[in-house]
Amino acid sequence: MATANFNGIRVLSLESRRAVEAGRLIRTYGGEPLAAPAMREIPVSSDRLVIEFAEALIAGAFDLVIFTTGVGVRTLIKTVSEHIDRERFLTALRSVRIAARGPKSCSALRESGIPVTVVAPEPFTWRVLVQAMEEKFGEDLTGMNIAVQEYGTSNPELLTALAEKSVSITRVPVYQWALPEDVQPLREAVIALAHGHVDVVLFMNAGQIAHLFLMAGRMGYTDALYEGLRSTVIGSIGPSTTEGLSMSRLVPDFEPSQSKMGFLIKEIAENADKLLKQKRAAASLHVPDGPAGPISPLLTKEPTPARTARPVISGVDFLHEIGSRMAASDPLHTVLNRIVDFAGSLIQCDSCFVYVLEGDQLILRASKNPHSDLVDHLGIWLGQGITGWVGWHREPVAIPEKALKDPRFQRFRNLPEDTFEAFLSVPILCRSKLIGVINLQHRKPYYHTEQEVRLLTAAGYLVGAELERARLESENLELSDRLESRKHIEKAKGVLQRDFGLDEDTAYRAMQRESRQRRKSMREIAEAILLNDDLRKNRWSFSGQVSGDDPSLTAE
Repeated sequence: MATANFNGIRVLSLESRRAVEAGRLIRTYGGEPLAAPAMREIPVSSDRLVIEFAEALIAGAFDLVIFTTGVGVRTLIKTVSEHIDRERFLTALRSVRIAARGPKSCSALRESGIPVTVVAPEPFTWRVLVQAMEEKFGEDLTGMNIAVQEYGTSNPELLTALAEKSVSITRVPVYQWALPEDVQPLREAVIALAHGHVDVVLFMNAGQIAHLFLMAGRMGYTDALYEGLRSTVIGSIGPSTTEGLSMSRLVPDFEPSQSKMGFLIKEIAENADKLLKQKRAAASLHVPDGPAGPISPLLTKEPTPARTARPVISGVDFLHEIGSRMAASDPLHTVLNRIVDFAGSLIQCDSCFVYVLEGDQLILRASKNPHSDLVDHLGIWLGQGITGWVGWHREPVAIPEKALKDPRFQRFRNLPEDTFEAFLSVPILCRSKLIGVINLQHRKPYYHTEQEVRLLTAAGYLVGAELERARLESENLELSDRLESRKHIEKAKGVLQRDFGLDEDTAYRAMQRESRQRRKSMREIAEAILLNDDLRKNRWSFSGQVSGDDPSLTAE
């Protein structure tokens, strides 16, 4: 077996919690450690979801609880214990089925005397976890209400797989990932990787990958980072991290025999010399021709096949067109339809979708082709499919052909557009905040030029502010309408209480009953009651005048 020795090469670790230990191991095996903590764990903004989960669990609302990390188990129990009797909560956990993603979560559960029903075998990915649960529970899984303890961020693939196999899914986030307080080492790591000053980079989890590219995007270094990684040996601690790398169109050069930091550093040191020579040799054969090739989210340009001439739009025309559309200050759906029209005028396409971010999902809000059953109904989790990838990474993706074979592709409700060949997707941003995603699709292969990608990306930046304005205005109108409806309902309740001697609750239920029977909204019922009350008052007043109160109506 080869001796474990880095022979002085530069090894970048993005580890945070165990940064000192990682640096010590790299140095022990003869490497020059470069440390750039990429993330930190922070509490979620509110304990509300955790407390609601605990109360529902005690009430018997769940059949299965899935734990994904040891830190998550301990944090959840600690958080719940601050609000609810600890023993009641642990007793409730012991009475339901428990699934653990790996040995760390399993160990943490056993510390509190919680028996584990299913443990995912190596390599401890969400896929083997789901497979283990299917083997254990069989058809019973389809009738279960499941809670999932989340770590760092949601796993859209796991949630989607569970949603297809169960009655309900409840997310229980106990902590989340954030950039480190001091981002300067991470910025320096991006620059070092981009300029080829790193020989080996080690990834211990998917969050490190996401944050490395998030920082590169903020610095405008995304393409340079991809180019630098062509000649850098990429080490992945295991399959879960490798999945995260694949989402960024990266393939690791090495995975250890066991998914542990010590094994990763020792075994990559044993193979470092050979791996580095292979990587540098492959990089020397690559001829740069734009953005990075197979590992880049923007595919390299290929010779363009024969096709019809494309419309050319100048920079001035582009700004004038989009500026005039933004100046209209139209309602939300009008703005969305304008975006569809405008995107189609930039690049002739067979399909155009506009998704708007709402919570953790991208909701389909506008389409060039008629999809009345899906518009305002189809939702895609961040990270799910190509659209979710673009939303999560806030980077464009251009696929010239065979889009459905892309590893990120996912079919949604058998959309006809899922069979289209070419795909261009860009994020809609406002002040670095994700607002939505624009998708263009072509039935036949279509190689998007660099100018087309840049134009649509720029359009996404420019319409972001207008789309956010329209969305907020729509929400304000909806809120105003609800307040106005509430005002009418309260006044109508008062009329019923006065005229029929009802209490407030009975008056409200009477209006609800009328609403259901007449198939009218509560506001319409309230307005009818108020109109009737006004008419009665006016009739009484007119009757008083006819009876002699008005001298002009008296006989001579």
